[in-house]
Amino acid sequence: MGSTFSGIELGKRSLQAHTQGLQTIGHNLSNASTEGYSRQRVQLSATDPIYMPQLNRAERPGQVGQGVDVTTVERIKDILLENRVIAQGDESGYWETRDQYLLMVEQIYNEPYDTSVRSLMDKFWDGWQELSVNPEEIPSRQAVLKRGESLMDGINSRYRRLKETRSMLNDDVAVSVGEVNSILKDISRLNEQIVKSKAVGDNPNDMLDSRDLLVEKLSAYINITVDNRDSDEFQIHTQGMHLIQGKQVHLLSTEPNPLNEGYNDITWEQTGQNVDIRNGKLAALIELRDGDVRGEIQKLNTMTVNFTDMVNEVHSNAFAANGKTGLNFFNELPFVNNNLGNYDRSGDGEFDSSYIFRFKGNNVLDPEQQTGLQGTISLNGPSGNIDVNYYPTDRVSDIVDRINNSGAEVKALINRDGKLLLKASSSEDMENPDFVIRHVEDSGQFLSGYTGILSGSGPDNAYDWEQADAVLGLRDIEYAVAPLSHPAGWMGINKTLQADPASIASGYGVGGREGLPGDGSAALEIATLRNKPVMVGPSNTFDDYFAEAVASIGLKGEVAQQANESQQLVMKDLKDFQSSISGVNMDEEIAEMIKFQHGYNATARFVNEINDMLDTIINRMGV
Repeated sequence: MGSTFSGIELGKRSLQAHTQGLQTIGHNLSNASTEGYSRQRVQLSATDPIYMPQLNRAERPGQVGQGVDVTTVERIKDILLENRVIAQGDESGYWETRDQYLLMVEQIYNEPYDTSVRSLMDKFWDGWQELSVNPEEIPSRQAVLKRGESLMDGINSRYRRLKETRSMLNDDVAVSVGEVNSILKDISRLNEQIVKSKAVGDNPNDMLDSRDLLVEKLSAYINITVDNRDSDEFQIHTQGMHLIQGKQVHLLSTEPNPLNEGYNDITWEQTGQNVDIRNGKLAALIELRDGDVRGEIQKLNTMTVNFTDMVNEVHSNAFAANGKTGLNFFNELPFVNNNLGNYDRSGDGEFDSSYIFRFKGNNVLDPEQQTGLQGTISLNGPSGNIDVNYYPTDRVSDIVDRINNSGAEVKALINRDGKLLLKASSSEDMENPDFVIRHVEDSGQFLSGYTGILSGSGPDNAYDWEQADAVLGLRDIEYAVAPLSHPAGWMGINKTLQADPASIASGYGVGGREGLPGDGSAALEIATLRNKPVMVGPSNTFDDYFAEAVASIGLKGEVAQQANESQQLVMKDLKDFQSSISGVNMDEEIAEMIKFQHGYNATARFVNEINDMLDTIINRMGV
């Protein structure tokens, strides 16, 4: 029922409600520049009236109102928009990271022309050209030696810079995993506090803002989805796996992978299984480290090993000014010291593999001659073996081209003697070593009787690297053991030539003997390697390699830059839209402040009037 003092109670509620409103406005204004803060609004509602329908009541019409109550203080938030920001976060993090690191790789290739690897190689070829004209002069040999040393220094330097970039990416992977784990732990602690706060009826807006900001930051590192935002079982997933489930957190870890030169794999801390990361900064780092930069190192290694192999083949068969022959121009460090290429890959103390880089056939071939043979050549590829068919009407050059265009990791070419060379290229799969021939088989006679490499046709006469002494099953052919890993990092000039430049060969001689003093035939042949299709890999000539390397990394950088700029614009639009909904608008807050201020003043006058009325009743209505 009504009370003499009900007006005071009604006014008190109103004063408290408007005070809460003003405090909320002050809180908004104070956090106008706080990252991730969402503006808050006081929701007011009428207090339940005195006479409820189910209770006894006075026989008078209507209900007597009891003022206002603060129902809740809520955040202004658009959940669908928040999900869009998170969905775009991993795209933005991915392209921003690729743009940053590809720019670093581009700078490695953007060398001053005079000191670039391509310029140094051009000078190297020019040196051999000069030696072919003046083979009897020691200064010409010294020029070749110095230019060769400069070229090797340039190649070694480029390798080191690429290797440093790859190591930097690996360090960034470890740091980023640590940051992801830190974010996950913070979200887990906030989840626990939010649940406790909600359990006592509070609305923990500021903690919810902090959690949303952490989730947004997490989305830049890894692709995530968020479920049950308003539930006690707040969840974050990546590729169907839980990262967060309430206060339960599943952390990431890094484990060195011996098959990937000890670089880190990202695994689940609890199970040790690899994490399937599809997008975000972590995905970009892994892709750059194990794809782009590793690919650039492999291409540099491929160019180096073929360049040195071709120069050595000519030089070792030529004579020097002092009569020496059989010397390599570049030093060769084998992967294994065993002459048969035998290697203990399993580490059990027994040879179980053969690491062979090159086979050379016994028979001299005419590239334009039709073979009259039919069969299928099987060579190791990126994943499994690749079949290359040949037919009676095919020329030798047709079969060579078909092998090189098949995608196999074994390439073919006809050398200066007209014999077939099979060379291993770099391996796409990290489990397989670079520059190792893993499988060669021919159902017909091309690789056996025609070129003189295999001892026969079919699987029984196939070459397979997964056994020791595998080369003993071939014909009596010339072969080369696989080089030490990353030849671009260690390749240099033969120390014998550095000590005595007169040992640099220039001519082939006659009948196995030293030729005339003016014989520069070998030097000329080395000089002409510049434009010959001698490369093993995607490029045919050395010039093709340099053009392709620069164009490829430049195109990747351009794509990353454009995609990053596009993603930044998308994120800016989403952030601007988010700010227009959830951000603090000064004009709007001041308008709300004036409204609550007027309401407070009006309520104060109402309380004053009630006070005057009570004063009249109590103090002035005497006997």
